[in-house]
Amino acid sequence: MKGKKQLTKKPSPIYERIRQILESARSNVARSVNTTQVVSYWLIGREIIEAEQDGRHRANYGERLLESLAERLRKEYGAGYSVRNLRSIRQFYIEYPNLLPAEGIRHALRAKSESTPDLPQPANWYAPRTESWEPGQLHPNLSWTHYRTLLRVDKPDARAFYEIEAIKNNWSARELERQKNSLLYERLALSRDKKGVMRLATKGQEIQHPADVFKDPMVIEFLGLPESPRLVESNVEQALINNLQQFLLELGKGFAFVARQRRLTLDGDHFYIDLVFYHVILKCYVLIDLKTGKLTHQDLGQLQLYVNYYDRECRTEGDNPTLGLILCTDKNDAMVKYTLGPDQQNKIFASLYKLHLPTEAELRAEIRREIRAIETDSTGGDQ
Repeated sequence: MKGKKQLTKKPSPIYERIRQILESARSNVARSVNTTQVVSYWLIGREIIEAEQDGRHRANYGERLLESLAERLRKEYGAGYSVRNLRSIRQFYIEYPNLLPAEGIRHALRAKSESTPDLPQPANWYAPRTESWEPGQLHPNLSWTHYRTLLRVDKPDARAFYEIEAIKNNWSARELERQKNSLLYERLALSRDKKGVMRLATKGQEIQHPADVFKDPMVIEFLGLPESPRLVESNVEQALINNLQQFLLELGKGFAFVARQRRLTLDGDHFYIDLVFYHVILKCYVLIDLKTGKLTHQDLGQLQLYVNYYDRECRTEGDNPTLGLILCTDKNDAMVKYTLGPDQQNKIFASLYKLHLPTEAELRAEIRREIRAIETDSTGGDQ
């Protein structure tokens, strides 16, 4: 009716509390279903391995067993039990022999019905403990899809790292797949000594020093931009802002977005910092400058100006020294080294960025190039 104001309904406190209960329950149900599936596949893999060991004196017994099982299981449970999937399930048990502790195995197999005495009852399956969790053990936040991706990681240390990071960062299965494909472990291991690499496999990514934060190369294929000499920095910057959530995932833990095109004015001259972040773990500002061409010493000098300005004008009590990062498509490591000097190299960094997800061979070649540069630098071979 005309003349009447429409009243906006205020959120009901009791409704919001009930909604939170239901959302939490839904999440718990999903985790419970995922855990049940993972445990069941692990137990199936265990049965297959034990059956193969009993028949190991017969050639090709394992493959014939899988074919027979797949044919019968598909008829009763659908297409999810192909020979290929059964191989993955068998491999799952091989790669994760300690997924369940002995107590958990007994729990999973304890309740038996009279009609099917050899099958575990889902209602009594082992509930994983997250307090004392270690890589290789069951965790409710890892679904079967997560584990299928993890099975494709050959190195045990790298697999343990991805398990830890997936849990700590609540990665979806798709995000875990992307991080694996972008060789996150290898990129982070590049700047660490042997003890640091071992910590990656046991603790995940730990941020203690500025060098722990930045990856080289940085993979930003999610922007959907073509690699072209006509690409301009403003387009890259806008694409990063449009995909800020994914960019933050690629940057890694601890980054909080502050500003874009932050203007600095010095005696009437204006300068603009492309992107400003704050790192909540290192407690410092991080200034990012984007370059679409080859990195020059002028670019490094300009970023030094920005970092010095922030240290003097923006840094407050409790903030650590400001860090700078140049993202570029081409760089000369020797030029970076001699332009910055030993003091500034702990504050200003340069990383390549890739606008497409390289193949594993391409990424490994890039990482080998970086390793050679580091080794040459440490032995003084470039002098």
